[in-house]
Amino acid sequence: MKYIDIAKQIKSRDSKLLNNLPVFIVKLIERIIKQDGLNQIINDCAEFDGPEFLVKALEHENIKLEIEGMENLPESGKCFFVANHPFGFVDSMGLNAIIGSHYGEIKSIGNELFNFIPNLRSLILNVNVFGKNSRNTIIELNKLYASDVPITHFPYGLVSRIHENKVQDKIWKKSFIKKAVTNQRDIVPIRFYGRNSNLFYSIYRIRKFFGIKANLELMLLPREMFRKNGKTIKVKIYPVISYKTLDKSKSHEEWAEEIRTLVYQS
Repeated sequence: MKYIDIAKQIKSRDSKLLNNLPVFIVKLIERIIKQDGLNQIINDCAEFDGPEFLVKALEHENIKLEIEGMENLPESGKCFFVANHPFGFVDSMGLNAIIGSHYGEIKSIGNELFNFIPNLRSLILNVNVFGKNSRNTIIELNKLYASDVPITHFPYGLVSRIHENKVQDKIWKKSFIKKAVTNQRDIVPIRFYGRNSNLFYSIYRIRKFFGIKANLELMLLPREMFRKNGKTIKVKIYPVISYKTLDKSKSHEEWAEEIRTLVYQS
């Protein structure tokens, strides 16, 4: 099946610009985002669902995870499992595969792009990472926060770019601190080691130089995933941080920055 179909998506948009794109441009976009390769993975792993699908997809691409600190995963899964976001796809797959395989039921806060993969719909609670969310989405989020279900989350909300001359997340949004305290959720910080290609960051720098707001480099994320074929990704799970320690001695922003700094310390 053709789960990801750029030509079909373009035709469905109410946009004269998109609908008038030449066929060769559409074909070029399909090649850039590796449409055939993505559909091949989904079809080959179609019989699996949720975290198991992610495990099989990583195996499909021969991507191995070298995990340090599995003993730091607490018995109770009522936590925010928060991580840096250097890759885009592989870290999303890895984080949810690790936590989902360990606890069973999990939810990940992600964007609507995951709707293209039916095997992940049970795992993702879709949010608008670029704007406001609907009232219903906020209600569902609050229900999730109050539940005992483990939640995976990338607090930066974007794939890591160049920050302070390093490939790293910039500012972790404070919301996970606030929700951890309010809902008595502990926090488990996790680090993924590595980076994307020089091309990814070059396109980012070029568009920033010319003031282009559109995140053009995001189209390369599938390519970045396929470049990890046959490689081993190092992952470090840090000791749990009790929500009780997140007191008023620091603001929510300061606690978020402290945990982000911890993730990058080693």
